Amino acid sequence: MENELLKEIEDKMVKSLENLDKRMATVRAGRANPSSLDGVSAEYYGVPTPLKQLAIVSVPEGNQLLIKPFDKSSLAAIEKAILASNLGYNPTNDGETIRIIIPALTEERRVELTKQVKAIAEEAKVSVRNIRHQGLDDLKALELSEDVEKGVENKIQDLVNQYNKKIDETLKAKEQDLLTV
Repeated sequence: MENELLKEIEDKMVKSLENLDKRMATVRAGRANPSSLDGVSAEYYGVPTPLKQLAIVSVPEGNQLLIKPFDKSSLAAIEKAILASNLGYNPTNDGETIRIIIPALTEERRVELTKQVKAIAEEAKVSVRNIRHQGLDDLKALELSEDVEKGVENKIQDLVNQYNKKIDETLKAKEQDLLTV
């Protein structure tokens, strides 16, 4: 029973780490990255639709994104959504595609992005702590002997420490990426 509980807790922590990786990928580091537009949704026939479902986003050059919509009538809505997303992008619409030139990051913007990734990492740590808390509540519900319960609590804490270390490593790598000129 306790092994199933530990497995369930670890699975949740793995998902939390995967979510952290996805969110970190959306923070741009001065290079064109299509995933930086993952959170953008445009009005398409009155329905907010993710950009991925409206267009193909490619990287023709290292500092440029090219957005080619499936339906050219959605160009204006996509451009408006990118401007409204507050990513700091300035899209250029040529009537068939949208080009975004990724500006070089200023020192001020790098520091701002570093704060943003620290906040994302802290959210991941909070998620891991919440998983631990829920796991300990589930453990108490199993009504095991005190020794077994203490051993499982220690294993849960080991998992928390292990995943917090992974979160710190991910944060450190992303900060390094952002601060490298």
